[in-house]
Parts: sequence; structure tokens; C-alpha cells
Amino acid sequence: MNNSVGSAARLLGAGVRALLVLTVICGVLYPLAVTGTAQALFPDQANGSEVKDKSGQVVGSSLIGQRYTLPKKDPDDAEEASRPDLRWFQPRPASGLGVNSINTQYALILSGATNRSADSGAVDGRCPEDAEEGTLCAQVTTAREAVVADNSTAGHPVRPQDVPADAVTSSGSGLDPDISPAYAQLQVPRVAEQNSLGIRQVEDLVADHTTGRTLGFMGEPRVNVLALNTALRALTSSN
Repeated sequence: MNNSVGSAARLLGAGVRALLVLTVICGVLYPLAVTGTAQALFPDQANGSEVKDKSGQVVGSSLIGQRYTLPKKDPDDAEEASRPDLRWFQPRPASGLGVNSINTQYALILSGATNRSADSGAVDGRCPEDAEEGTLCAQVTTAREAVVADNSTAGHPVRPQDVPADAVTSSGSGLDPDISPAYAQLQVPRVAEQNSLGIRQVEDLVADHTTGRTLGFMGEPRVNVLALNTALRALTSSN
């Protein structure tokens, strides 16, 4: 009987010591080491890849897209469609993006893709003008018409064939923070006109915020919309 009690006590003591040791190693030392290493070597990424304006205020994360829309005419109307604020560069269309009309904060909604197939609504491999509502073809056609209408200016009309794919399709996550240089360039005349800036000024802004392929061969050139709009805000406020 005494041997059984002694064995149980030893096993219990060993279990408690193991729990304490593993708690210190895995729950304290390891997290501190990983956090310290991340803060020392990758402070920007470790803190959420924050983007700050010229005053030092955090306006968002460079990893998560935002929308730039005008306030609703009727804030209580849940069905009223949001209208893009044409002063700013617009991101890819996506229902997952948080709404941000003043570029200082945003509320994240959902992340997810449409899950529509590439031939959704297509007829003989082409998208008809009267594609069935709710299909990918209808979505792309509507988005292309909006891009053409929103970005055409008196001296720079936009043709449907000039609209790049990322201007009318969402990413897999619905939260893509980047657009292609082609889509950014398409928006330059409209942004310049809306903000009373020279086209060359805005083109230089886009060039300064265009990132090439990672390590020179991975991915595609891209423009971070939040960083670009933050720089645009600084430029317009200084003029």
C-alpha cells in the first residue's frame, strides 16, 4: 500500500515538474525569443506592416486592402450601393474589403473569393453582353463599364480594351492590397483631374510606389494602393 502511494506521489511530482519546465520553455522563453528576434530583424512585419501618414498616424496595413468610397446619402439604407471616391486610386473589386472613406481607419468585413468558374456565364468561350446576372461574365462586364465611366476624362477617354484584368476581378482572398501598374496608370488622369494635379506629378507618384518582382523573378510588378493613396494625400495637402 505504501509502495503504491509512494509511486503515485513520484509520478505526480514528475508530472508537475515537467509541466512547470515545459511551461517556462514553451510558454515564456520560446515566445520571448521569437518575439525578440522578430522585433530585432523584422520590426515592420512583426508589428503588422503598418502604413503611417506624414503625421505618424497609422492608416492601415500594407497587407490588407481598403476601399475608398463616398459616404452614403442615406446612412440607414443598407441596400444603397457604395460610390467610389474618385479623388483616390481604387483597388481591385472585392466584397471582402473594409470601407475606408477618410484613410485613417477601416473595418474589416470578410475574406473570401466568389468561387465562380472562369466560364461562368460564357457562351462559346466569350462573355455575351446580356450575360446572366450573378455570373462571372456579368460581374466583369458591369465592373468594366464602371471603370471606363469613372476613369474617362475629357482628354483621356478609356476604352474597354484598355481595362486590365485586375480592375474587374477580385483576388482569391478578396483583400488584395495591390493593383497592377497598368491599372494604376489607367487611373492617373482621373486622379490628377480630381485633385487639380499635373499628370506628370501623379505618374511620378505611381512610379515611386511600384514594386518589382520579388527577388527579380517571383510574382508580378505591383502597386500598393494604401501606400500610394497615403502619399497622394501628403502631396495634395502640401499643394
